[in-house]
Amino acid sequence: MQKSIETVKPATAYVLVGAGVLILSYCVNAMDRTLFPLLLTDVRREYGLGLPEAGLLSTIFTLGMAVAGLPTGYLLSRYSRKAVIQIGMLIYSAGTIITIMSYGFSDMLVYRALTGVGEAMQLTALLAVFSSYFVRHRAVAVGALNYAYAFGAIIAPMLGTKLLVSYGSWHAPMIAFGVLGFALMILVAVLVRSWLSEATGEAQAHAALGGAATLQNRNTYVLTALSVVFGLGLYGYLGMYPTFLREQLHFAPSDIGRVMSSYGLGVLVSALAGWLGDRFSPRVVLSVSFLAAAVISAALFNGPAAVGTQAALSFCLGMAFSGTIFVNLAAYHVKAVRGELAGRASGVFVTSVYASATVAGYLIGWLVKLFGWSTAGDVQLAALCLLAAVLSLLVRPDLMTRRFVEQAS
Repeated sequence: MQKSIETVKPATAYVLVGAGVLILSYCVNAMDRTLFPLLLTDVRREYGLGLPEAGLLSTIFTLGMAVAGLPTGYLLSRYSRKAVIQIGMLIYSAGTIITIMSYGFSDMLVYRALTGVGEAMQLTALLAVFSSYFVRHRAVAVGALNYAYAFGAIIAPMLGTKLLVSYGSWHAPMIAFGVLGFALMILVAVLVRSWLSEATGEAQAHAALGGAATLQNRNTYVLTALSVVFGLGLYGYLGMYPTFLREQLHFAPSDIGRVMSSYGLGVLVSALAGWLGDRFSPRVVLSVSFLAAAVISAALFNGPAAVGTQAALSFCLGMAFSGTIFVNLAAYHVKAVRGELAGRASGVFVTSVYASATVAGYLIGWLVKLFGWSTAGDVQLAALCLLAAVLSLLVRPDLMTRRFVEQAS
C-alpha cells in the first residue's frame, strides 16, 4: 500500500505541473489576442488607417482561427498533441513579432491572420488534451483552461499599456509578448509528458447516454447559429472597445488597461459557470446569459463614461461572454452529439465562432462610421445578444447527452 501511495504522489505532482504549464501557455495565447486592440490607435496613426480597416486588422486573426480549426483536427490524427501545441505557439509568436515589420495594411493583415492560425492550433490541441485526460469532469476542465484566457486578459492590458507608455512605441509590447511565447514553447517541450498530452480517456471507460449520431441535427444547427452571433458580439467588443475608450471617451492608456483587465477578472467564473451549465437546462443558461450580455452591452455604450463604471460593466460582460457563454457553448456542442463525434463538434464550435469574428471588427467600425459608437454598440452587441437569447429557446436538452455511466467490465 505504501508503495502504491508513493507511486501516485509523484504522478499527481507531474500532472499538476504539466497541466499548469499548458494552462500558462494558453495564457500567453490570450495575451497575444488581447494586446493588439490596445495598440490600434497607435497603429492607425502610423499607417493612416480608417476605423473599418483598423477594425479588420484587430479581428482578422479570427479568420486564421476559423480556417485552421478543422485542419488541426486532421493534424492531431497524424501528429502528437504536444507537437501541434508547440507548432501553434511558434506560429503565433513569430507572427506577433513580424507584425511590427509590416510595410502597410495588406501585409499586416496577413501577419495578423497567421497569428490566428497558430492560436487555433494550440487551442484545438489543448481542448483535446484537457477533455481526454479529465474525462470525468470535462466542463470543469474546460472552465479551468479558460482561466488561462482570464489571466491573459488581465495581464496583457496592464503589461501592454505599461510597455507602450514606457517605450513610447507599440513595437515594444509586440516584441515582448512574442518572446514570451517562445519561452513558454520551450517549457512545454521540457515539462509536459506524453502520458498527459496524448491521453485518450479510454482507461476510464465511460459511455455517454443520448446525443445525436450525426452533426446534422437540430441542436447542432441551433448552437452553430448561436456561435456565429456570439462571435460577432464578442469580437465586436474585444476588437474595438479599447478604441472606443481611447477615441470616444478619451481614456488614458493606463485607464484603458485597467478597464480591459476587469473583463479578464470576470472570466474567472468559468469553472463555476461550467458546473452550472452541466446541471441546468441549456435553454436557461444560454438565454439568461445572452439577455444579461445584452443589457450590459447597452450600458457600456450608452451609460456613464467614468473609468470605474466602464470597468465594472466590463467585468460583468467578462462574466457573461467569456466566463459563461463561451464555456457552455463549447460544452453543449460536444453534448449535442455522441462521443465519437466530440472532436468534430469542437471543430464546428471553433470554426463558427471565429469565422463570424473575422468580420466583427470591420462591421462595428463601419457602423461607427455611419451612425456613431452608441448605435454601433446597440446593434452589434445588444441587439444580437437579444436575438441569441431568443434562439437559445430552440435548444432541445432532451436530445443531448445526459450523463455518463461506467461500462460493465
